[in-house]
Amino acid sequence: MAVTSEKLFNKYEIGKLLGCGAFAKVYHAREIATGESVAVKVIQKSRLNNDANLMANIEREISIMSRLRHPNIVRLYEVLATRTKIYIVLEFVKGGELFAKVAKARLGEGQSRKYFQQLISALSYCHARGIYHRDLKPENLLLDENEDLKVSDFGLSALNDQVQADGLLHTLCGTPAYVAPELLAKRGYDGAKIDVWSCGVILFVLTAGYLPFNDQNLMKLYKKIYRGEFRYPKWMSPGLRRFLSRLLDTNPETRITIDEIKRDPWFKKGYKEIKIQEDIGGIPNEEEKQLVDLNAFDIISFSSGLDLGGLFVDKYKTTEDVDRLTVEEPPENIIQKVEEAVKAEVGVVKLRKKKECGLEMEGQNGNYVVGLEVYRLTDRLVVVEVKRKAGEADVFSALWKDKIRPVIVRQPELVVAVN
Repeated sequence: MAVTSEKLFNKYEIGKLLGCGAFAKVYHAREIATGESVAVKVIQKSRLNNDANLMANIEREISIMSRLRHPNIVRLYEVLATRTKIYIVLEFVKGGELFAKVAKARLGEGQSRKYFQQLISALSYCHARGIYHRDLKPENLLLDENEDLKVSDFGLSALNDQVQADGLLHTLCGTPAYVAPELLAKRGYDGAKIDVWSCGVILFVLTAGYLPFNDQNLMKLYKKIYRGEFRYPKWMSPGLRRFLSRLLDTNPETRITIDEIKRDPWFKKGYKEIKIQEDIGGIPNEEEKQLVDLNAFDIISFSSGLDLGGLFVDKYKTTEDVDRLTVEEPPENIIQKVEEAVKAEVGVVKLRKKKECGLEMEGQNGNYVVGLEVYRLTDRLVVVEVKRKAGEADVFSALWKDKIRPVIVRQPELVVAVN
């Protein structure tokens, strides 16, 4: 992929390479219409075909980040795809990693407090929505141009629906120096409590300039973590030491909670709670409740070239049965356009509205039944999906392609349609 003068769907101009990960490259890009900077994570689909765990992580990251609207969390704008690549378009955070800042020198308690307060605000928001990060560390905390913190990288995050019958999570994940002792015990853990532990390690690193638990021998490192063996530097204030002792409590049952953190004397100095409006805070408003959620699996699999057939049984067997297109328009406008186009064909189509944002169309002679639904992809994009439920495929084809589809598609599609 070229790093200069490449245009992505005539919407983003790709710029310099910002970084390379194990499975993705991240580029700086500019939205052509607005001039706004964004970051574009580029993933080769061929990597996903051969790695089910990696695909699951990508799905989870997209699904989770699409729900999050908080000033201290990196924003996901949209997900695009070609036949060979997936493009995750993210907020561009120009200040770099918090790790780079603390690597130069330890921070004062005042500056550390500011970053920690922003981290807890973001984490409180996530936990209230059943989302647990599970890989918090300075490398995953970015700083913007105003020196405000942004939490990133939700690839190892978990949702409430992953909690097992015992009320705990069981997947082992995270970065060794930041993992909680109960996770090492392999007996299940509370996602909120391990995030709090990681926050404690981060706060220690910010104010001390080094890790509380560190050893080149991994087993010795884990033993220190499990026993809670660390020493405070002499320059730490008594209030911070006491606070850290509660964050780095090896017993998850007595470890400080998010609500208790917010009431702690050291923490709450200068702290102002951020109020998130429900319609932008991950909780659907009335209009959004009528929309069917589009999960990350669908986003990734919409474009040709990624064979996911072995993972599920699809009752729609052929490409003639399904058509999907991506449109940058409000869902209610799309439904209205389809209704008008169908009603113009008097005596040809019976139209029934569905409770969700969708329609069902039936030929007058019952020679076909077709469902149309609108799924929200991002704040700006929706996917229109048409599925043939009964009847001959070619009977509806002319009406769809000649009459209905043209009134929906007024611009180049941003995701390759399956048809």
